Amino acid sequence: MNEKNATFESSMQRLEQIVRAMERGDVALDESLKLFQEGTELVRSCAKLLDEAELQIQKVVKGPDGNPTMEEFIDEPNA
Repeated sequence: MNEKNATFESSMQRLEQIVRAMERGDVALDESLKLFQEGTELVRSCAKLLDEAELQIQKVVKGPDGNPTMEEFIDEPNA
């Protein structure tokens, strides 16, 4: 699956297929390793997509009067 063209939903669907195949236990070792590697890449891709979505979300913060106000979400770099 091409990461640039993959949506979060399609990546999650494929990941669920991989998990089901591996849970059945009827996949050969070589195929299991390939599926595991693909699953790991999908998890990374999904995490990246979630991180990008997080940057677009606005967070709710309390204003000076105590009422919620909307403020653009700014991702703070890890220290």
